[in-house]
Amino acid sequence: MDSLTVIIPTFNRSAVLKTALEGYLAQSATKAIHELIVVDDGSTDETESTVREISQRSPFPIRYLRQSNSGPAAARNFGIREARTEVILFTDSDIVPDEGLVGQHLEWHDKYPDPDVAVLGHVTWASQPAPTGFMRWYGENELFAYRQIRHEQRLDFRRFYSCNLSLKTNFLRVHGQFDESFRTAAYEDVELGYRLGNAGLRLLYNSKAIGYHHQFVLFEDACRKNRENSAASQTFAQKEAGRYYLDLQRQGKSRVGHRFAKWVAIGAATMLAPTRRFLDSEVRFPSLLYDLLYWQCKRTRPGLG
Repeated sequence: MDSLTVIIPTFNRSAVLKTALEGYLAQSATKAIHELIVVDDGSTDETESTVREISQRSPFPIRYLRQSNSGPAAARNFGIREARTEVILFTDSDIVPDEGLVGQHLEWHDKYPDPDVAVLGHVTWASQPAPTGFMRWYGENELFAYRQIRHEQRLDFRRFYSCNLSLKTNFLRVHGQFDESFRTAAYEDVELGYRLGNAGLRLLYNSKAIGYHHQFVLFEDACRKNRENSAASQTFAQKEAGRYYLDLQRQGKSRVGHRFAKWVAIGAATMLAPTRRFLDSEVRFPSLLYDLLYWQCKRTRPGLG
């Protein structure tokens, strides 16, 4: 497999999208990019002009597609229908690739050519602006939980992160695409991962395929995102994947000891609430503090909790 198609859904992120696209122009394996497809999900900013400007100096074709605002699931499906290569690489408009990202994905598809193999790359925060202590904890434990997995590990559907993920195009077209009832960027990727896993997908982790997440997230931003994801959470809970996910959660929560620990945690989080104003400093506090305060902000959300 000598080339792939990069698919990037985007909505009103022209500035960071430009940085991401510049990252693909700087790849060590630009000849391996058959085409980069940007699917604009109804943006009202300068997204189209940004894409067209960069496409004029790109060594590979950059195609701009537009749809009415329907969500990232529908945008990725649009890209899937348009792809013309054996391998698709999904990423996001705020993920800036390391110079070796494309080469690493293709190298692994050469290494694992079976149609049922997919490759998950690594995502970490961009170095500028410097991530806070909370951001480092949030990225490692909540947003992507990469600390819990190891290089070349086979993963289940809960790690099917579409921000840095490649798979064989035909397997995807035959066995299922993104569920467009998900209108926001939450749960639509792991739900698809569950269905593809039932069809035999093998998801492998390549820690050397690195993308840099260009966002600055305050503690309150993370809590607000959880509230905004409530509808997607409830949609997911109604799917087979969501019900299975909830069963996995309940297996660890049914013991008396867990219920006792929950009440202790509620009390501790209440006592520690005044420390929330310090969470956005560069200081890295003990993980338990973030665990308790972030758990407290999640626990009132409807859906998966």
